[in-house]
Amino acid sequence: MAPVSEPGGLRTHPLTGIVQGALWAVAASAGLVGSLASGEGVRGILIGIAAGLILGMGFGVLSWRFTFYVIDGTELRINSGVLTKKSRRIPYERLQSVDIAEPLIARVFGLAELRIEMAGGKDSRTTLRFLKLGVARNLRTLLLNRAHGAEADAQPLDEQREVIAKVPPERIMIGTFLSLDFMFSAIGAVALVVAGLYFGQIIAALGGIIPLGTWLLQIVAFRIFAQWGFSLTRDNRGLRIERGLLSRTSQTIPVDRVQGIAIEEPFVWQRLGWQRLEVDVAGYANHDENNGVNASSTLLPIADPPLASHVIAQLMPGVDPHRIPLTHAPKRSWIFAPIGWKFRAAGADERVFVSTTGWLERRTSIVPHHKTQSVVLRQGPLQRWRQVATVQVHSPKGPVNAEGRHLDQGDARREAFAQLDRARVARAR
Repeated sequence: MAPVSEPGGLRTHPLTGIVQGALWAVAASAGLVGSLASGEGVRGILIGIAAGLILGMGFGVLSWRFTFYVIDGTELRINSGVLTKKSRRIPYERLQSVDIAEPLIARVFGLAELRIEMAGGKDSRTTLRFLKLGVARNLRTLLLNRAHGAEADAQPLDEQREVIAKVPPERIMIGTFLSLDFMFSAIGAVALVVAGLYFGQIIAALGGIIPLGTWLLQIVAFRIFAQWGFSLTRDNRGLRIERGLLSRTSQTIPVDRVQGIAIEEPFVWQRLGWQRLEVDVAGYANHDENNGVNASSTLLPIADPPLASHVIAQLMPGVDPHRIPLTHAPKRSWIFAPIGWKFRAAGADERVFVSTTGWLERRTSIVPHHKTQSVVLRQGPLQRWRQVATVQVHSPKGPVNAEGRHLDQGDARREAFAQLDRARVARAR
């Protein structure tokens, strides 16, 4: 049977306060690391970390004491607040997705948080932290079953999932090390170290080494650690992505919320036949800016073209962007991109609009017609001089940017009006 709430509601895990305190301590330590460079002693830093731990634990315990969640036949309700009471109501019919996140410290205690997405608005996300991992998984299954019309007293259905793709960690590492930004940063850092040692100015070189080293660590964290153990599976509700070495996430991608897909091919990867897929899911782009380089938008971190095409087909059946006829930018547009003009094109079939751009990093953007929000035809003074124009197909803000840049002005105009008609017909179906 589905869990039944107590009169006051169900509580989150009692260790929530400790985990919250540890998270505050980590945040305090990260903020105080710079104090070492300014000459402040270790004692001051330890005091700051201890203060963050104590304050975080105090706040976490108080927050836990006054937080309840209630599951009934129509909604999930989360009541919280020490001085100001707040009740967040999540009707099942508005529920879009339920994700599970396991921050590193929470994983130590076997805990996880639920991230619940509702339809509409910038405040559409609700977080319930922290629960035992098994409880979080059961609650996610229950909520998704309710959202798809299961009766309130129905037994939660076991999830039968088909494995679509698993990416080995070593392939993610190789792909990261062969990206231009990583290689240039690593070469720059090594060059600064060598120059500093050769000229005896290592302290002066630190001014460049530290920023480059920090950037390298961010690349490793967001592309290797965040995508470690990547797996993509499917059930009758959509796709699920599980990833992460230190902090683990389990993300749900409802098919009907996919706004577009981007195929990215970094310069070195093009020679190796590798691709990366980014997905634009309504509601995710604005929430995950603090999670690092839009980790939640990565649909497939690295793959060969057949696997990438197979994954695209899971979300957009029958779509093959490589078979869609494209209109290319004319040679006279070279003034805007002396090399890249050759790679700029746009086109459409009966299902999607497609655009391509880039030569250092080739990018193919795919937007379904029924997800088109507006179409813009743009032509500046230089474009009028060269008789070219840009057509933009707007979809919700995210990693997908579909636009035919610097096309012949006649082609751009025809494409813009044709896309408006395609979008109108697709939405009427």
